[in-house]
Amino acid sequence: MDKQGNTYTFLYASIMVIGVAAILAFISVSLKPIQSKNVAVAKKIDILKSVGIASDASTAEKLYEEHIGSNTKVLNIEGNEVDGNAFDIDLSKEVRKDLKERSYPLYICKLDNGEEKLIIPLRGAGLWGPIWGYISLNADRNTVYGATFDHKGETPGLGAEISKDFFQTPFKGKTIYNEAGDFTSIDVVKGGGTENNPHAVDAISGGTITSKGVSAMLQDCLSGYEKYLKN
Repeated sequence: MDKQGNTYTFLYASIMVIGVAAILAFISVSLKPIQSKNVAVAKKIDILKSVGIASDASTAEKLYEEHIGSNTKVLNIEGNEVDGNAFDIDLSKEVRKDLKERSYPLYICKLDNGEEKLIIPLRGAGLWGPIWGYISLNADRNTVYGATFDHKGETPGLGAEISKDFFQTPFKGKTIYNEAGDFTSIDVVKGGGTENNPHAVDAISGGTITSKGVSAMLQDCLSGYEKYLKN
């Protein structure tokens, strides 16, 4: 075959493209179990962090099994338990559904002192992409025990600060119901971090849109657990 001809060039290019594509596909399939495990471990680290349990890639799975394990539920909007695996629920898909059609995963964590905490996963939208987190409640099903948040691409030094301890710590002790028993959620607003306001924390200076995103995420996600928490 004439190596200078169009036929040779076409065949050579086709073989290279198909060969490279096959190699990349093989690598992708081979690495998928490892990638899935890494995602699961990172998720367990975040869940544990919401109740103040520090972990890393080497300890997360063991600590998760010790404190949570299979002690999870999947709820509907009425607060009733339904079939499903809480850990496998993809919140990025659930939040696109109407509140009545969503599945609501719940994690029940038992601390070393015997206390139980309810952990609720969160998912919302920031300025540049998705934001997410976990918030834990005390046995009164009202008072926040801890919270953790993260993001995909918020602005460094501004909206990205939601992943820092100085933003997350003030959520501790806040309540999601008022004295009359009405659901209020927790607002993230300027000047909200006062002792006289149990339902708000300070917004991030310069991160207004991300702060509003966290507020909307809390309102949207927590409202789906209202009947379960009250009952």
